[in-house]
Amino acid sequence: MMNFMKTMLMMPKPWVGWLGMLMFANFISPLIFITTLEGQVVLGTGIVSAIIQMGIFQAKGFVRLLGIGHSPWIPMLVWLWTRLDWDFSIFAYWILALIVLNSLSLIIDAVDVARYLMGEQDPHLSLSSDS
Repeated sequence: MMNFMKTMLMMPKPWVGWLGMLMFANFISPLIFITTLEGQVVLGTGIVSAIIQMGIFQAKGFVRLLGIGHSPWIPMLVWLWTRLDWDFSIFAYWILALIVLNSLSLIIDAVDVARYLMGEQDPHLSLSSDS
């Protein structure tokens, strides 16, 4: 896991910032709402996604296929949409932010996975490239 995190930090700064927002939305902020079913589902889905990505990273390195790890977000986002109460509460804004951020990430992931399937299969970042 440490190698995965170190490799992510090698990405260009805007991407590191984007990943930071996603990690905050999916791992930190659910702790604020952990007493709700939504908070528990988001955190659990984040953990499942991370496990999938760690497996892909261990097998193939930092490749565009890592986007598949976010596939558990799809049913979660559909479910969150049905749970969204438009009451302008902090909770509702959190769910809406998750839906927007994770949906944008899924679009990026779809492009990355398509590029991988079209032949861009080499790891685009590696800790060994520092040596």
